[in-house]
Amino acid sequence: MTSVRRTRADPAPGFGDTRARYRRILRFAAWQLAVTWWFELFLPRLGLGRIAERTRARRMRRFAQHFHVLAVELGGLMIKVGQFLSSRLDVLPPEITRELEGLQDEVPPVPFSAIRLLAEAELGAPLEQVFASVEETPIAAASLGQAHRAQLLPSHGADAGLKTVVLKVQRPGIDAIVDVDLAALRKVGGWLSRVRLVSDRADMPALVEEFAQISLEEIDYLHEAANAERFAADFADDDRVGVPDVAWEWSTRRVLVLEDVAAIKITDADALLAAGIDPAQVAPIFASVMFDQLFTRGFFHADPHPGNIFVTPVADSAAPSAGRPWKLTFIDFGMMGEVPPSTRSGLRKLLIAAASRDGKGLVGAISDVGVLVPSADKAELERAMTHLFARFGGMGFAELREVDQRVFLDFAVEFRDLVRSLPFQLPENFLLIIRAMSLTSGVCSSLDARFNLWDAVEPYAAQLLRDERGNIVQDVAQQALDAAGVALRLPKRLDGLISLIEDGSLSVANPRLERQLARLDRTAQRAASALIFGALLIAGAVVRADDAVLGNVLMIASAVPLLHGLWTGRRGL
Repeated sequence: MTSVRRTRADPAPGFGDTRARYRRILRFAAWQLAVTWWFELFLPRLGLGRIAERTRARRMRRFAQHFHVLAVELGGLMIKVGQFLSSRLDVLPPEITRELEGLQDEVPPVPFSAIRLLAEAELGAPLEQVFASVEETPIAAASLGQAHRAQLLPSHGADAGLKTVVLKVQRPGIDAIVDVDLAALRKVGGWLSRVRLVSDRADMPALVEEFAQISLEEIDYLHEAANAERFAADFADDDRVGVPDVAWEWSTRRVLVLEDVAAIKITDADALLAAGIDPAQVAPIFASVMFDQLFTRGFFHADPHPGNIFVTPVADSAAPSAGRPWKLTFIDFGMMGEVPPSTRSGLRKLLIAAASRDGKGLVGAISDVGVLVPSADKAELERAMTHLFARFGGMGFAELREVDQRVFLDFAVEFRDLVRSLPFQLPENFLLIIRAMSLTSGVCSSLDARFNLWDAVEPYAAQLLRDERGNIVQDVAQQALDAAGVALRLPKRLDGLISLIEDGSLSVANPRLERQLARLDRTAQRAASALIFGALLIAGAVVRADDAVLGNVLMIASAVPLLHGLWTGRRGL
């Protein structure tokens, strides 16, 4: 550890001209959108979808590589975007997630002289008047700030009840960088909102605003300090969880001083074993703690990656023979999420349905939390979920890896059209929930390759069921009222049905069959248009050698069936 030395500040690490940064982000996004449009929308309309399928993996890998370079060079929120993409193992292909998963570790640190200058301006005093020493080499360098280990002066340490602390300081100039990046992301979100395939699944401008709120809160260290204290209060009576204390006297919006609680990184299996802790026992406890946050307390750590969670051995073991006790210590509370009561209720129902392998109940819960629009036809989805549970329900990650890939492929082919046709959407406030669950799953599987999430879900769901029974009287009363309402409306509805039958105007709709017929009709029209387009184009090219005027006319005329085919395909999106 080195004592602090007052030096002249180096210029803040340059992010370049903000306008150039803005243009570079938009150029990258525009090019990727153009490539995606060409391969995923334009070529399939011409009957060349196989080309898109054959090159998809290579294109995804190239996109991730180019974004990786962009994020490392620009820093700022581009690193955060990459982190979000790398955690979406549920929807993004491995070509993207693998390339971006180590992105955070590649952020270059800010020179300590620039960190010193900003910290002293915030604290209103030289560092020597607050700290006995500060390590100039950061213990962590992130996209928005970096952390240094430090020792408070004895007088300050006594007041705060702390000695060894972590001094967390924002990157100089990060406020302006965040503003520029958010402006660029809002523009890209606007572009995506005009693409029907995207807008049917998510409100991109709303998601960008949610990401903006998360990012702006993350660069307010007073907000992070308040989050840490709230999280600590939630788990005050839970000896499984530890939280660092905050030195409020030396904390500001851009500087945060916290208790140094560094211990064993949660995924460091060798260190855990050396401390007498079985990693396989850590996984279910970690999953249970995360379930508590999401489904019971409603206030959760949204960035539970391995660097933000320590396993802290507890020295005063009352029962050494039972194994050395330990607790999970969480740090970095800049990215926290809240689950509204209504959403929490839907998530609890979802967890209970998943644990009991109830396909119908799962679809109902998915609809309750807003993932399905109210008009969705759920019957086929219920059948698919029931089939999924019957075939794969209860399997852990290791068991799923042993299943023949052709079995997964057969299932995917069977239900591909159904999933594509259903009006799924990504509700607001779900960005952080999905991130937290993705990271939780990844940490648990890295702790124990044979970890079975069902083993953690089932006892937790059983406890939720016991809790839910406390409201059974209200539920029964509500169901009785609903049944009475249906009974009162039944005679009138029967009269209407009989009238329709007598008039011969009763019709029965089969949406799935109608969609298939419409798809066949559009395919036939596109095939005819493509044939005429090709015939005119080739004829024009042949005739043009002898009669330039006629050849040009034929080639220009070929644009008409081409446009017709494209328009027919567009109506089918």
